[in-house]
Amino acid sequence: MPIAQEPTLTLNAGAVAATGTWQVHALAQGKAMATITTFLKALKGNQLKWDLSAVASMDHIGAQLLWNAWGRTRPADLQLPPELEEFFNRLETTGTLELPRPRQNRLTLVMKLGFAMLLFFEHLTGLLKLVGQVVLDLGRFLRNPLRGPWKEISANIYHAGFQALGITALVGFLIGVVFSFLSAQQLRNFGGDVFLVNLLGMSIIRELGPLLAAILVAGRSGSSITAQLGVMRVTEELDAMLVMGISHGFRLIMPKVLALAIAMPLLVIWTDTIALLGGMLSAKVELNLSPQYFLLKLPEAVPLSNYMIGIGKGAVFGMLIALVSCHFGLRIKPNTESLGRGTTTSVVSAITAVILADAVFAIVFSGVGF
Repeated sequence: MPIAQEPTLTLNAGAVAATGTWQVHALAQGKAMATITTFLKALKGNQLKWDLSAVASMDHIGAQLLWNAWGRTRPADLQLPPELEEFFNRLETTGTLELPRPRQNRLTLVMKLGFAMLLFFEHLTGLLKLVGQVVLDLGRFLRNPLRGPWKEISANIYHAGFQALGITALVGFLIGVVFSFLSAQQLRNFGGDVFLVNLLGMSIIRELGPLLAAILVAGRSGSSITAQLGVMRVTEELDAMLVMGISHGFRLIMPKVLALAIAMPLLVIWTDTIALLGGMLSAKVELNLSPQYFLLKLPEAVPLSNYMIGIGKGAVFGMLIALVSCHFGLRIKPNTESLGRGTTTSVVSAITAVILADAVFAIVFSGVGF
């Protein structure tokens, strides 16, 4: 391979002569690029003669460097060997191309709000259709339970229920300890230590337990359901099921809805129990309330109706999480970007739906259990 000659420019009597190798590897050696750039800047605005006949070799990088120095137009007096004509002809042709101007976003704030509302109603319509399909599949299942998807229901109960026992117990216990500790700090100031059982019982059994379990399941199992259906869309398994005559609703959606409707009340009972144990431990340490007193006072402080409301919340929250997760899972397009965006949207929407449902429960049952 021949050794590259250093690219140089010389000015003599109004003529600029270029010599050497005008290729990228030669321009990158030493201070060649800095020297040439400084020289070209000093020539701006001058009408000069250019002689490139002594250039040993050139590539597009060297040609572009000179082309920019000429103001993207060919000089009037230019001596150019035939082998270099192609570079500058191509640059000259490219320079005449005009890129289309980017379209301005003409959507006003009102139009954007309108599109957002249309998208919301589209999702709401799709969710209602999904609920109707689940009801029809449930009727089919009740008419012929022996041919039902028992294995799918059992597997979903295991994944969404049993495997979530650890994380719900840990978070429930910590919430119980923290809530009991902070409440004890305030009740001690007013001499209301004995009312800690009432505060813990009502808040955990009626509100915190179901809501905490639902948020954890929405983040853990809801994302899993959406990702599972999304991957089946990407790998075309959903299309294959339709070709074989297998209903998506009967084999995929209904088992998940039933499984979460069964597993969530059990998780609520589990979370309530562990959270109350944490609160009992904190009450013993902070206020010296014995566990015996705590257990004897709890049934009096929390009527049975509150316990049933909490379990009912768990069932409703479980079905909501499953429906929202399946809705977004079936809307995922066969690409990885849509899979990630759909999973994120599913988790956020499921948690939002759970909180809205909890608010509705609080309003509807505001006069029950007190």
